[in-house]
Amino acid sequence: MYDAGRYDVIVIGAGHAGVEAGLASAKRGAKTLMLTLNLDLIAFMPCNPSVGGPAKGVVVREIDALGGQMGKTIDKTHIQMRLLNTSKGPAVRALRAQADKVLYQQEMKRVIENQENLTLRQGMVEELIIEDGVCKGVVTETKARYEADQVVVTTGTFMRGKVLIGDIEYESGPNNQRPTIALSKQLEDLGMELVRFKTGTPMRVNSHTIDYSKTEIQPGDEEPRAFSYETTEFITDQIPCWLTYTGEVTHKIIDDNLSKSAMYSGAERGTGPRYCPSIEDKIVRFNDKPRHQVFLEPEGRNTDEVYVQGLSTSLPEYVQKQLLETVPGLEKAEIMRAGYAIEYDAVVPTQLWPTLETKQIEGLFTAGQLNGTSGYEEAAAQGIMAGINAAAKALDKEPLILDRSQAYIGVLIDDLVTKGTDEPYRLLTSRAEYRLLLRHDNADLRLTDIGYKMEMISEERYANFNRKKQQIHDEIKRLEDTIIKPTDEVQEMIQELGGSPLKDGIRAADLLRRPEVKYHHIKQIVPPEAVLPDEVEEQVEIHIKYEGYIKKSNQQVEKMRKMENKKIPEHIDYDDIQGLATEARERLKEVQPLSVGQASRVSGVNPADISILLVYLEQGVKSKAVNE
Repeated sequence: MYDAGRYDVIVIGAGHAGVEAGLASAKRGAKTLMLTLNLDLIAFMPCNPSVGGPAKGVVVREIDALGGQMGKTIDKTHIQMRLLNTSKGPAVRALRAQADKVLYQQEMKRVIENQENLTLRQGMVEELIIEDGVCKGVVTETKARYEADQVVVTTGTFMRGKVLIGDIEYESGPNNQRPTIALSKQLEDLGMELVRFKTGTPMRVNSHTIDYSKTEIQPGDEEPRAFSYETTEFITDQIPCWLTYTGEVTHKIIDDNLSKSAMYSGAERGTGPRYCPSIEDKIVRFNDKPRHQVFLEPEGRNTDEVYVQGLSTSLPEYVQKQLLETVPGLEKAEIMRAGYAIEYDAVVPTQLWPTLETKQIEGLFTAGQLNGTSGYEEAAAQGIMAGINAAAKALDKEPLILDRSQAYIGVLIDDLVTKGTDEPYRLLTSRAEYRLLLRHDNADLRLTDIGYKMEMISEERYANFNRKKQQIHDEIKRLEDTIIKPTDEVQEMIQELGGSPLKDGIRAADLLRRPEVKYHHIKQIVPPEAVLPDEVEEQVEIHIKYEGYIKKSNQQVEKMRKMENKKIPEHIDYDDIQGLATEARERLKEVQPLSVGQASRVSGVNPADISILLVYLEQGVKSKAVNE
């Protein structure tokens, strides 16, 4: 063993969580080392070559608003981008981009290599250095000893990874990479509780063997789109995806071969994701459905591989071939890579503080799929938070915990550390009780101030952000103060829009509140003094039209914030609280919530338990006052 150097923060892994953790730590000023198994697979996409989607797309914008990298990289390397749910309200809209997976990796590696304070090295971490319950560094298989104040583990699905295809199984990480074995065993030996999860991926087929005439084209948006608020150059030469469907014959083949699937062979397996099921899962759980969607998604500009979204499977390869022959357009498709399932160890996330530091081992953070989540976006969100907080602890700076009203990232981490998960966790809009506030369009307004405070946002970007905020404020005020008179021109426009005519003058803002009226109609009547950016106009319209709903949501937030502000003493003895239900007592001892608000969300804790806890805390305050 030899001394290989000392760092403030070491990040183990360079997947989507690892890259954000390393970049965030370095940006905060911490001397950071990133160790990865393979320098050629940084930010690799072993499953769907895409970024974003419902809820997930909002997370990518939140990462960008905090100063993260995922949005910038996908903006530079996508082959297609679409805004989803445009016919619905702003609370459920989200961007989704199809990635060029090779270009994405290359661009992310370039960014990491050029980041100040960040050192990138290839190496397999075999051991965490633990002294008196504190993590002090790592040792690699080549016997390099790296010391550090804080360590962030982001090993994804590599922990004791096992690939499953039919009755074939072998130890492996994604894409036939080496799995991480020793680290998983050490975490168990240190008292960390691990669970066994699984996820899957479909086959990739040769584009030249697909009959696209039997499928439906899925083009990208003509209007330029971007995840990052800093993107100014847009990709216009987009590549389409294609849609086809399974049928009754497909489903019969699956039914007839379920016993050959690694998922359904009868062997004891890890728990799979409910919201990203294999085709076997779909057929079993939704056997009343005559067909299921199959999206054909190119993996890049310079490859013939096409990702068959919707046919994730662990059936034997020859059965996978039979399946493809029953899907319109794929009758003669040649498999370039077979689909497979992968089983892996995950950390039970209730063992983490909201900063993502482990409760058992000081100085050890975990982030990404290791914490029981699915998806690149959820991983990246945890990564940036773990990197910010690991650097904060190393440099004695302020940590960051986002609450549920501030960001989907706050919902994600609170769900994990408070409720835990018994399956790979996926973010959904329905998980966010304040989703009208947590929109795709306002991520920067919610989080850029925080990103700047965390030293993640440049001065130039922050100045531009403040200019945007002022423009929004000024234009809303102008519309509130401007009276529109019922001229012939105005009445004609309202009639064409299907609205009722004006009887008298009306404030521009009140006219905009009418459902049929848009901001571009208002500015035709009372144009602003200067041309406003599209994103400013969008915020003005949303703020005015949804003002009542937004105020109501903010009132709910303030009510809940009172509960969040009621802190629970660090060394509280739940056994000393009379009247708590047994389940509530055990769950509170396990999670160790930091506030009454968090305690109220712990599974197994009911409102009666919270009332008892509040009385206990109030009695403690009174007792302390008397003693003083």
